[in-house]
Amino acid sequence: MRFQVPQFIDHEAKVIGPLTFRQFIYVGIPGAIAFFLYFLAPFFVFIIASVILGTFGFMFAFIKIGGRSLPNILVNFSSFTLSPKRYIWRKGKTPIQTPQAQYQKPAEQSTTKEIKLVQKSRIKDLSTRVETNR
Repeated sequence: MRFQVPQFIDHEAKVIGPLTFRQFIYVGIPGAIAFFLYFLAPFFVFIIASVILGTFGFMFAFIKIGGRSLPNILVNFSSFTLSPKRYIWRKGKTPIQTPQAQYQKPAEQSTTKEIKLVQKSRIKDLSTRVETNR
């Protein structure tokens, strides 16, 4: 008997219309704050604050960077920057110091040139070794 393996099980359920519960909270809280600002603050302050709050609400609800939500990225960033960092240095082996190369003047060139002849082909020797596994 064959069973169908469920796929895409990491999706959150759509609770309120096309929004998940988390997205609804991210959009709803700035909306509620803007609602109260409409009655408590001057109209100019209400407009500026509601635009800023709405922008942050939609960013938190819908923006994903590299498959991760913006609140998750901000939490990881803050925990990294605020947590103490411990850098441990362990003395290892000292690096090997190579002696400085001593350069000598080239020997005087002789006027006669010597010609060297190759006795045996190295490629043939190499192919023989590869074929015979020696």
